[in-house]
Amino acid sequence: MRFQKSGGAAVTTPLHEHKTHTHKRTVVPSLRVSVPPVPPFHVKTSPKMVNEDQIDALILRLHEIEAVKFGEFKLKSGLISPIYVDLRVIVSYPDVLTSVASCMWDVLKSNGATFDNMCGVPYTALPIATCMSLNNDCPMLMRRKEVKDYGTKKAIEGAFHVGQTCLVVEDLVTSGASVMETVEPLNQVGLVVKDVVVLIDREQGGEARLAANDLKLHAVLPLSRVLVTLEKNGKMSADLVRSVKAFISANQTGPNASGNEIPLAPVEKRIPYDERAELTRNVCAKELWRLMGTKKTNLCLSADVDTAAELLELADKLGPEICVLKTHCDLYPDFSDEFVAKLTQLASKHNFLIFEDRKFADIGNTVVGQYASGVHKIADWSHITNAHIVPGSGIIDGLKSVGLQKGRGLLLLAEMSSKGTMAKGEYTNAAIDMAAEHPDFVIGFISTDSAKWQKTWSKGLVQMTPGVQLGGGGDAMGQQVRIAFPKS
Repeated sequence: MRFQKSGGAAVTTPLHEHKTHTHKRTVVPSLRVSVPPVPPFHVKTSPKMVNEDQIDALILRLHEIEAVKFGEFKLKSGLISPIYVDLRVIVSYPDVLTSVASCMWDVLKSNGATFDNMCGVPYTALPIATCMSLNNDCPMLMRRKEVKDYGTKKAIEGAFHVGQTCLVVEDLVTSGASVMETVEPLNQVGLVVKDVVVLIDREQGGEARLAANDLKLHAVLPLSRVLVTLEKNGKMSADLVRSVKAFISANQTGPNASGNEIPLAPVEKRIPYDERAELTRNVCAKELWRLMGTKKTNLCLSADVDTAAELLELADKLGPEICVLKTHCDLYPDFSDEFVAKLTQLASKHNFLIFEDRKFADIGNTVVGQYASGVHKIADWSHITNAHIVPGSGIIDGLKSVGLQKGRGLLLLAEMSSKGTMAKGEYTNAAIDMAAEHPDFVIGFISTDSAKWQKTWSKGLVQMTPGVQLGGGGDAMGQQVRIAFPKS
C-alpha cells in the first residue's frame, strides 16, 4: 500500500475550538470500482493488556527525552503553562515510538474497541498510526491537512469503502478540536468514526467534547497519571504537581466527563512568618522570620555602592523599610572598624540584619580564616553570609565552626541570576541535600525559581531571590534582572 505525505510543518494542538473549512465531497460509488475492497479489521482479544510497570516506564522515558517538560511555556492561546507536552520528539527515539504504539494498541484491546481501519491526526500522530498499522497488520488511511486544488483533490487518501469504521489516532487531546478536524472529513467520505485513541489526555475537557459527538476516547495516559508517576520517582516536587493541577483545573475547555478528571488543586495556605520561625533550628533564621513578621517586610536591600560612607547613608535612610541589608565589604576602600561599629548600630536602630554577600568558595580550612579573621572579620558583624557548594559539604563545616557559636546563618547558592549559570539541575539538588544535612547552620538558599524545584525542603528555610530591581534589563556582564513591580 502506498501512502503520500502531506507537506508543511508540525503545528501545536489549539486549546480553543476553531472551525475548519473543508470541501465536502459527494461519495460516487462508480469512482471506487477500481479500488479493491479491504477486508474488515477487528481488534482481537489478547491476554496481554497494559500493565502498570510498562506505563511507569513509558512515562519516565517520555520525561527523559523531554517529551514532557516543566517550566514556563507560552501556549498558542497565549496562556503561560507550567507543563508542555511535545510528542513530536518521539520519532527520534524508536524504542519510545514502539512503546507508545504498543500501549495505545493494548488499551484498545483492553476496552474491546473494533474498527476496520485507522487514520492518524496530522502531523504528530502519523508516525504513531503508521507504527500501529505495521505492527498489527491494520489498514491505514491518511487525511490531507491541506486539500490540493489539482489532481484527485482528495481529503482522505487510502483504500476504503463507504460504511467502514475508522479509528482516529491522536498523540495528545486537550479540547478535542484537532480530533474533530479529522473526524469531519472522514465522515464526509462515508466512514464511520466511533473510537479515538490517544497517548496523553490533558483532562481539560476533550473527553467530554468527544463524548458529545458520540466518540469514545481511549487514553493511555491521563495527565493525572503522568503526575503521579513523576512525583513518585522524584522527577517533580509536590509544589510543582500542585502548580500543574491548578493550571489544568483553571483552564478547562468545557465540562470534563473524565473519570480521571484532575480535581481543583487546593490553594496552599501561606505559613505566617512567626510560624516558620518555629520550623528552623538556627537562631539567626528564627530572628529573621520574626523580624519580617514584626516589620511587615521581606525586602533585602542590595547596597551596591562604592564606599562605606555611601552604604551608611543608605542604611540610615532605608533601614526602616527593610529586613536585610546586603553588603560587599571588599568593594569599600574606606572600610574600617569604625564603619563596622556604625553599621551595627544602624542595624540595631532600624531592626534589620546584615548580610555580607561574600560567596565563599574555598575548602574548609581556608574559609575558616576568611570568615573569622583577615581585614574584614566578617563573622564578627555580619549576621548572614553565603557560600558556593563546589568544594562540597566541607565548606559548610568550616564556616559553621566559626559562625554557629556567634549565632550566624549561612545561605547556599542553589541558583544564580547570571546568564549561563551552572548553578541549576543536579547542582541545585545537591545544595538542597546539603542544607538538610546542616539544619543548625544553613538558613536557606539564594534561588531564582524554587517553585520549580523537583526536591522538597523545609519551610523553615529562607529563599532569597537575586537580581530584582525596580526596572528591567541587566548589564554587559551577564546579570539578568527581574522587575520588582512590573506594569500591569
